[in-house]
Amino acid sequence: MTATKDNMVLSLLNLARIALTGRTQDVQLVLHQASKRLKSTHPDVSTELIKLLQESPTRSTPLRRQFDSPLPVDIDSRLQLLRLDESEISEEPILPEKMQSALHQVFSERKNVHSLMKHGLHPTKSLLFTGPPGVGKTMTAKWIAQKLGRPLVVLDLAAVMSSFLGRTGNNIRFVLDYAKQTECVLLLDELDAIAKRRDDQTEIGELKRLVTVLLQEIDDWPPTGLLIAATNHPGLLDPAIWRRFEIILNFEAPTPVQIEKLVIRLLSQELRDKAVIWSKVLAFAFNGKSFSDIERQLTIVRKSAAISGQSLEMKLNSMLIDVADLNHEQRIEFACALVEGEILTQRAAHDLTGISRDTIRKHMKSENQ
Repeated sequence: MTATKDNMVLSLLNLARIALTGRTQDVQLVLHQASKRLKSTHPDVSTELIKLLQESPTRSTPLRRQFDSPLPVDIDSRLQLLRLDESEISEEPILPEKMQSALHQVFSERKNVHSLMKHGLHPTKSLLFTGPPGVGKTMTAKWIAQKLGRPLVVLDLAAVMSSFLGRTGNNIRFVLDYAKQTECVLLLDELDAIAKRRDDQTEIGELKRLVTVLLQEIDDWPPTGLLIAATNHPGLLDPAIWRRFEIILNFEAPTPVQIEKLVIRLLSQELRDKAVIWSKVLAFAFNGKSFSDIERQLTIVRKSAAISGQSLEMKLNSMLIDVADLNHEQRIEFACALVEGEILTQRAAHDLTGISRDTIRKHMKSENQ
């Protein structure tokens, strides 16, 4: 009996502590857990708790009203420590199926919070994105925020790294505490800048203490919000950081299939029925390039065509001269794709790729058999 009373006192203290932070969803989670524990000993109380939770209103505040209070600033420079990103994503990022499945699981959990809380569970609250620049990490974070109907706020590392190192830890704590009180998606970009390995002998003690501050803040992250961290240098991260994130997604350079989808998305209106053919050709030409590099190059070509009055296909042909990144087998496939798509003649394909017309003919014949 004493143990039961002790548990009830601890639960009451825990509820009081969470309630004072103003995090409604955390309070609901504690009450769901309490209703399950009371079901056998106090069924009437358990029933009333469940009824209250089912009737509790949800907060659906417009994005702008989330930020009625000023964004936090650095005490020395007066620079804002957080940046509100209001740019919109018109289309879903082109991601591998496994990654899409993981993100749709996140969305499903957010739509079914009450079902999770009935079982003492909470929705995913932290994600870590790793991968080289330009492969879609930031765009995916924007898309997630947009899908959830939440504002995306981004940590400004230039502002948070104070010239007085002792204040940098306070800045980080200030930023994360502020974001915890707001139903938002917080993006910690370039996480490796503030979460480096603590066994790195080149780093001074104060910077190592930043990692400890960050770990403490992530541990206390509420399920009402969503924390996304991104890094281009996963090898620099402190090992303890990895264990703090519930879902880790590794972004890689786009596959040929992903490049084809991007090309069709970008050029279908101008190339119309030839967009599919060009997508296969450009998948070879852009092999190993990032999404941002591909989009930037195609935008340059489209602008050049618009200014010169030449057709987009003529400009794309000129761009295809640079295929130095392809190995011999890829050059053969590239040359055949150009000929099969009737984009270039065999002679022109040979001049462009260095693959002999005889090799092109033999390869195309073997593929058609």
